[in-house]
Amino acid sequence: MPRPVINRKIITLDAAGVPVGRLATKIATILIGKHKATYFPNIDAGDFVSVLNIKGMKFTGAKSENKEYYHYSGWPGGMKTRLAKNIMPQKPEWIIRQAVDRMLPKNTHRARRIKRLTFVK
Repeated sequence: MPRPVINRKIITLDAAGVPVGRLATKIATILIGKHKATYFPNIDAGDFVSVLNIKGMKFTGAKSENKEYYHYSGWPGGMKTRLAKNIMPQKPEWIIRQAVDRMLPKNTHRARRIKRLTFVK
């Protein structure tokens, strides 16, 4: 059986004024390819996503002040936390990339899908 031809488009999204979670779900859906009529779970047919105005995205409620990101090194006392309000000015793309990466299915397509996510400053 011949391999299907995958036509990928570049989809541009504007992040200004959009909550982080809603933006991440939209990006994950496009990267997976669920927005297409030709979706199959075992075929990576998602599109490229380019995100504009990432400095303008927002957190709802008190998440901008209280949301924490954890990193554990595996060693005793190795838990590190960072607040979203400290990360947002320097690396807003890291916040989106983390949210989208955690929404993608944990399978072999995941690494290729996250590489199709780009940010325009």
